[in-house]
Amino acid sequence: MSDTTQTSPQTYARAAGITLLVILGCAIFSMMYVPSTLIVPGDAAATAANIRASEPLFRMALASDAILFLAEIVLTVLLYVLLKPVSKTLALVATFARLAMTVMQGINVVVNFTALVLLGGAGYLTVFEPDQLNALVLVLFEAHTCGELVWGAFFGLHCVVLAWLIYKSGYFPRVLGILMAVAAFGYLADSFGNLLSAGYDARFAWLVSVTGFAGEMPFFLWLLIKGVDVPKWHGRVAASSPGTVPVQTRR
Repeated sequence: MSDTTQTSPQTYARAAGITLLVILGCAIFSMMYVPSTLIVPGDAAATAANIRASEPLFRMALASDAILFLAEIVLTVLLYVLLKPVSKTLALVATFARLAMTVMQGINVVVNFTALVLLGGAGYLTVFEPDQLNALVLVLFEAHTCGELVWGAFFGLHCVVLAWLIYKSGYFPRVLGILMAVAAFGYLADSFGNLLSAGYDARFAWLVSVTGFAGEMPFFLWLLIKGVDVPKWHGRVAASSPGTVPVQTRR
């Protein structure tokens, strides 16, 4: 008997909801609060001065990012377990798309860590003038933003497939799948909009935040509070594995 039939899907659902809360907390701190506090767009000297003055805060953001992408790996596996009864193939597509996003998030941590190295005052960096070092740091933060647009495309694909799986599952409300499709639209529009138009972000920066929050949060709150319809989940498992006897567990 497989581990997924021995363990109640409610356990996986609640674990996924809790993991998402961890990811959300880390993202608010490291992707929103710290950058808005330390990075001054277009001003390399001010940005470098802020980071030097608040290095512990910047390092905390790096650690928060690391926790975030590690938690993403856990969440990816939990979602695969919950949704593979609908379609194992599509659940794998969603899994690999989210894992690809996670790899890009890890690369972005390396980019920000490199910016900290440039400001560390190592002797070999004396070949650069202070203004040059400051400019390189700002370039790295711009590269970090570009990395976000790339992982946004992977995440958009993940959300598209996730939306279909939720909608077709039968053990989640269909409206949650529709809302997840809205999130997918926001991430894909943000990624490809910025790739295709230099002025996209200035006009539509709000779109990804609104659609992402409105599309993702209802599903993960549902996982945390309501979980899954256990009998229907086991029915799906049995249907996808002929000859398997459904195991009824308590909600």
